[in-house]
Amino acid sequence: MDEKQHIAIFTTASLPWMTGTAVNPLFRAAYLAKDGERNITLVIPWLSLKDQGLVYPNRITFSSPSEQETYVRCWLEERTGFISGFKICFYPGKFAKDKGSILAVGDITEVIPNEEADIAVLEEPEHLTWFHHGQRWKKKFRHVIGVVHTNYLEYVKREKNGRLNAFFLKRINSWVVNIFCHKVIRLSAATQDLPRSIICNVHGVNPKFIQIGKRKQEQQQNGDHAFTKGAYYIGKMVWSKGYRELLQLLSAHQNQLSDLQVDLYGDGGDSDQVQEAARKLKLAVKVYPGRDHADPLFYEYKVFLNPSTTDVVCTTTAEALAMGKIAVCANHPSNDFFKQFPNCRMYNRGDEFVKATRAALADEPAPLTDDQRHELSWEAATERFVQAAELDQAFKERPTSAVTSRFAALSLRMADLKRKMEDVSAFVHYTASGIEAARRAFGAVPGSLRPDEEQCKELGLVYSQEKHGSNRWLSRSS
Repeated sequence: MDEKQHIAIFTTASLPWMTGTAVNPLFRAAYLAKDGERNITLVIPWLSLKDQGLVYPNRITFSSPSEQETYVRCWLEERTGFISGFKICFYPGKFAKDKGSILAVGDITEVIPNEEADIAVLEEPEHLTWFHHGQRWKKKFRHVIGVVHTNYLEYVKREKNGRLNAFFLKRINSWVVNIFCHKVIRLSAATQDLPRSIICNVHGVNPKFIQIGKRKQEQQQNGDHAFTKGAYYIGKMVWSKGYRELLQLLSAHQNQLSDLQVDLYGDGGDSDQVQEAARKLKLAVKVYPGRDHADPLFYEYKVFLNPSTTDVVCTTTAEALAMGKIAVCANHPSNDFFKQFPNCRMYNRGDEFVKATRAALADEPAPLTDDQRHELSWEAATERFVQAAELDQAFKERPTSAVTSRFAALSLRMADLKRKMEDVSAFVHYTASGIEAARRAFGAVPGSLRPDEEQCKELGLVYSQEKHGSNRWLSRSS
C-alpha cells in the first residue's frame, strides 16, 4: 500500500499565460515532487480554442490537453534543469473577460480520485471557491490548504463603486475560505486577514535568474561593467499593475529626473493608454511589448523600478534581486519579504523615490551571499511551504492533554456546534451556487455550472445529462 502523501495542487491559470498563478504553482509542484517522498498532481484549467485565443500570448493554442502538457513540461525542464515526476491533470475552465481571469466549470474536485484525495492545495482559494458547486473540499480531502496570491480587494477598490464592492467581497472571501479550507497561507500582509491564516512567502524564483545573478557577480568581481543599461519595469500592462503609479511619479518629478531613461515592457489591455501617457512626458520613457524576464535583453539593466501596491509578493522584484540588480520599491506590506536584501531600496514619498532611484543608478549592486540566494530559491520556498502548511505534522496523532472531563466535554460540544454551523453555511453556499441566476448575479461566467459536451470530449470525460439540467463527470473515457 502506498503510504506517501498525495498532494493535489489546484490553480487558476496555466502556461503559456505568464501569470503568477500559472508559474508559481508549477514550480511548487516540481520542487515538492523532486525528492520523491510525495505524490504530486498539478491540476490546471483547460480552455476551449476560442478562450485560448483570448488568453495565451503570441497566438499559441493547443488542440489537446496532452499537447499543452508537453509545452508546460518542456518550459519547466528548461528552467529547472531536471525532469519532474509529478502528474498533470486538467479541469474545464472558461475565461471571464470582465475579470481577466479563468473560472472553473463544474465540480473540479472530481479530477482527483477518492483514493488519492489526501491533501489539496488551492492556489487562490477564494477564486477557486466563489462559484464552486459540488463536493465540499473539506469533506473530500483530509487537509485543504489555501495559498492567497492576489490582493482582490485592492483591485476592486479601483473600480466603480469600489469601496462598497470591496466591503462585500471581503466578507464573501472570508466566508468561502472558512467553509472550504483548513489552513490558509497569505504570501504577505497585503492580503486580507482570513480564518486560520498565517503570513509566509512560499514562492521562489526560477533557478535561471539565480544563475544569471552569479554570472553578473563574477563580472563585477573581475572589474567588468556588469550592467550597461539603466532603469526598467516589466509587468502585465494594465494600470493596476503599477504603471499608473510609476508614470505619476515620473510626471511629478520630471525636473529632478531629467536625465533618466526608463524602459517599460508588457502586454495588456491598457497598453495603448500607457504608451500615450508615456509620450506626454518630457523624460525618455520607452514602451515595448512584453517578454520573458529571463530574456537576455534584461541582463544589462541595473535598476528595476516597481511602484506597484496591488501585488501580494511581486515575482518580478524577486527575479530582479536574484539577477543581482537593485530594486526600487514602494514601502508596502507586499515588499516586506524583500527588506532583508541590501539591493532593495524602499521609498514612502515621491521625493524619496527620486532619491532612491538616483542613488541606485549611481551605485553598484551589493553582492548576494549564498544565504540570500537560498532565501530567493524554490528550495527555500518549498521548505517554508512544508512548514507553514504543516505537511509533516498534519496527520500525526497528537497526545491528549491532561484536562478535566468537564472541560473536555465542553470543548467537544463547542467543536460540534462549530461544525454544525459550518455545515449550514456550506449548504447555503451549495444551494446558491447551484442556481444559474444566482451565479450570474455574483459574476460567474454563463454556463459554468457544468462542463458542456465539447469540454467533456476534449478532456476525455463521459458527459451525462440528468434531471433539472444537472450533470456530473461520470468517468474518463477509455
